[in-house]
Amino acid sequence: MSNLDITFLGTSAAMPSENRFLSSIAINRNGTLFIFDVGEGMQYNFIRARFGFNKKTLIFITHMHSDHILGLLGFFQTLSLQGRHIPIDIYGPEVLYDFLTENIRILKINLSFSLYIHVIADKEGTVVTDKEYRIEFCRSNHGYNTISYAYCLIENSRPGKFNAKMAKELGIPEGILYQKLQKGEDIQFNHKTIYSKSIVGPLRSGRKIGISGDTRPSNELCKFFKNCDLLIYEATFKLTESNKAKESFHSTAYEAAKLAKQSDCLRLCLTHFSTRYKNLIEILEEAKSIFPCVEIANDMKHIFIPYRD
Repeated sequence: MSNLDITFLGTSAAMPSENRFLSSIAINRNGTLFIFDVGEGMQYNFIRARFGFNKKTLIFITHMHSDHILGLLGFFQTLSLQGRHIPIDIYGPEVLYDFLTENIRILKINLSFSLYIHVIADKEGTVVTDKEYRIEFCRSNHGYNTISYAYCLIENSRPGKFNAKMAKELGIPEGILYQKLQKGEDIQFNHKTIYSKSIVGPLRSGRKIGISGDTRPSNELCKFFKNCDLLIYEATFKLTESNKAKESFHSTAYEAAKLAKQSDCLRLCLTHFSTRYKNLIEILEEAKSIFPCVEIANDMKHIFIPYRD
């Protein structure tokens, strides 16, 4: 079993507020950090979260707007000053490479770790594959001149439940034979074939976390976020300002909730709020009118993601 939890390091849109830094979300899976966007100020909350400076870290950039990337240089500087030595892989649109390499050169930032920049050029696909999970991406819609992506962390299916009582009744000794059965292999024991499916239940699904970035809702995203255990979606505006949402290629809380419902998500967490809203109760109630299992993100908010079973 793997721990999986989310910490919001920045939840404001466009500019920070007294209580909110700019966009950044950290997923911690068994000590591996997946960071989505690095807005200004996130490193302060990163330190507050006590993640440590030498964990395996992968960074994913949704798009190249300043409120989502300007924290990168300060973050890398802090990690270097703390003596980080583990490499970082970062993924994002093509101009991410020029942005990082030129600014690191101009500012003469001496990184203490290797930085591997991976350019995403396709409309959808898989950017990271591990034996236990994968990171998938899908083009989102944040304007005609902006290349933007949404991401999903998707765990692989887990083995079914092992019926230890039945195995003991059959006299099967614990150890390598148990392991083979759990892996789906049939075994020979006492001159008989013991079928894995007779002792091990059906595969159990892993967990799925969706990150919208800044975007208008779309049919493509609805399919991409299908069956998320948690969907983290931007809610820059209220429904009363839907015209502004359309003009700036953002979403309203109502639209976020509608998409979560259509995608059969279990939970929805709204983030990326315009600073014009001092009280987010109306945004929460707007979303709840469509999708009841919704909550509001605040800086340093922590969400644990359990297995469905």
